[in-house]
Amino acid sequence: MTLSRREFLQALAAAAAAGLKLDARSQTGDEAFYDLPVFGNVSLLHFTDCHAQLLPVSFREPSVNLGVGEGANRPPHLVGEALLKHFGISPGTREAHAFSHLDFARAAGKYGRLGGFAHLATLVKQLRAGRVTSLLLDGGDTWQGSATSLWTRGQDMIEAQKLLGVDIMTGHWEFTYGAARVKEVLEKDFAGRIEFLAQNVETSDFGDPVFKPYTLRSLGGVPVAVIGQAFPYTPIAHPRRFVPDWKFGIEERRLQRIADEVRAGNGGKAGAQIVVLLSHNGMDVDLKLASRVTGIDVILGGHTHDGVPVPVVVSNAKGRTLVTNAGSHGKFLAVLDLDVRSGRISDYRYRLLPVFANLLRADRDMAKLIEEKRAPYREKLAERLAVSETLLYRRGNFNGTMDQLILDALMEAKGAEIAFSPGFRWGTTILPGEAITYEQVMNQTAITYPRVVLTQMTGETIKANLEDVCDNLFNPDPYYQQGGDMVRVGGMSYSCDPNARRGRRIADMRLAGRPIEAGKTYKVASWAPVADGVRDENPDDPIWDVLARYLRDMKSIAPRKLNVPRLIDVKGNRGLA
Repeated sequence: MTLSRREFLQALAAAAAAGLKLDARSQTGDEAFYDLPVFGNVSLLHFTDCHAQLLPVSFREPSVNLGVGEGANRPPHLVGEALLKHFGISPGTREAHAFSHLDFARAAGKYGRLGGFAHLATLVKQLRAGRVTSLLLDGGDTWQGSATSLWTRGQDMIEAQKLLGVDIMTGHWEFTYGAARVKEVLEKDFAGRIEFLAQNVETSDFGDPVFKPYTLRSLGGVPVAVIGQAFPYTPIAHPRRFVPDWKFGIEERRLQRIADEVRAGNGGKAGAQIVVLLSHNGMDVDLKLASRVTGIDVILGGHTHDGVPVPVVVSNAKGRTLVTNAGSHGKFLAVLDLDVRSGRISDYRYRLLPVFANLLRADRDMAKLIEEKRAPYREKLAERLAVSETLLYRRGNFNGTMDQLILDALMEAKGAEIAFSPGFRWGTTILPGEAITYEQVMNQTAITYPRVVLTQMTGETIKANLEDVCDNLFNPDPYYQQGGDMVRVGGMSYSCDPNARRGRRIADMRLAGRPIEAGKTYKVASWAPVADGVRDENPDDPIWDVLARYLRDMKSIAPRKLNVPRLIDVKGNRGLA
């Protein structure tokens, strides 16, 4: 993005004030909450990581999201009061509830659920009605995360995307349905309607592009290029068998080449005046990428589920790039209005709008589609398994209360001393007093590799596994952050120093108060094995059946102590509430 110093300072001032303006809108009354004045001549609407949640949800933002190295104490690694203060959001407001974990259960009762595609559709229509030169971009993780998406292989979400009017998307969890399924959707459902872009996926044999890398659209006479960036570590984070013939990576040099090419134009066609990267890298990776790759005006990011109210402006060798991240679970819709003059951005306005279901009527057509897609499974989804006496949530660097429930179920079902559960960032929140249904179990577990396994692990292997996952989360170089949050651990205790070097972050591992011995073997229950060669003593049911049986037996879920590590050297870190 090319801005003069004066324009840049004006843009920074507008960005810094965005949180305050959110509050100012809320104070005028709920009826004006979504009154967003039209600005500029190009508009980009963006949502990401909805994880197949067609209905409004509760979703608690993290109370632990530690940043390390250059990422410490800056967005997106701010939580709770530190986040509100940084962005100028008043405590106790609708925005405070949407963007933070603070007083979550009470605020959820006051402000209601967020998201839901019928409500999102209403907001999209309202915004696009005044923004005739706009694009709706989906950052991926759309086809996975619910029972109906799993049982229909993403088809319920695909139909919803088409009805919503999505123009362009990229992917991540979509690939866990397998390469053939992804290709089928692109050739049948998306053909002529939605462009699936990913410049960083190629064939393993000859390096041929698997997907279209970019598209060039004219918005009111302004040529806008959108480049796709799929999750670069798909074959590492998930079983390789889903995409055996495809190679993924960040592909920084290729991205630079594409950015240069779309700027320059070809075949007599004018080059792009605006270049956008639709990314599923994760925000830390995008921030580094923006400092190294030139010619990209905007990165619309996803993967890490960070609801960041204001873009981060990143300087690089030839200009500046706006880096955003639009949250998850359908909670937010980002609106970026650009004023493009003389072939460059002269000014912009950005809002990350929380989608409050009780402020937006349900779009009739989308509501009808959702009902049709859910109807065959309604009875199964509605089965009441237990009642929660406490807040059950997942998101955060370490164990959430929902994770603890899953770990306890694993250890009891498998007779294990220790349990591991993946550090997935997705999974809705259950409020105190709410019934836990089969659908809510599936909201935590709906994946295509759900197998529960019981393995014999030495203490040495346990430590190596914990160190490996911890490095994926806390490596100071974002390009080596390859997974989700920290693996959830049950049965054993340990300490964690996020700022230590690789191989030295995990210590003081204990089981029932006794040190875990490197050469001793322990029974470990887990689920979602990534390695194809994982063997287990007794193949079991998928994780959703194990958890459902546990809940039926328990009937009522009382508060339980979180098994979180003892953290070292994190004093003053604003990613820790």
